[in-house]
Amino acid sequence: MTEDNKSTQQYLELYKLAVEMADRVSARRGTANAFFLTVNTALLAFVSSGLDDMLRVVALAGIALSGSWWVLLKSYRDLNEAKFDVITEMEKNLEAQVFGDEWKRLERRQQSWRGRYAEFGAVERFVPLVFALLYAAVFVGTVL
Repeated sequence: MTEDNKSTQQYLELYKLAVEMADRVSARRGTANAFFLTVNTALLAFVSSGLDDMLRVVALAGIALSGSWWVLLKSYRDLNEAKFDVITEMEKNLEAQVFGDEWKRLERRQQSWRGRYAEFGAVERFVPLVFALLYAAVFVGTVL
């Protein structure tokens, strides 16, 4: 194997590893979403049971949990963004730019009903805020 072939092979292996790691982060993010959604749903079910003496504590715990969820999602999003930046940079040295081309196609769909592509990260960050608002409403309701 020539030195050029060896270098190209190493580069392709690094590219494949980068893509695989980005996929793993996305999978962990999905698992975290499922966990937080389940716990928040259970907490809200408990809150709706009407046990007044525990409502404030559960509502505060829910607000903290929702905040943690939001921060974790931001962390995963930042990590994925960095990984995809590396991947698209690496693709500049390859004949096919799968991820870069995908983003270009999404950018061309600006004429959608919303006027832009709704990234999953933007949508998923909304859910913890909804839960936090529900918990805040419960807390305020117990104080008044």
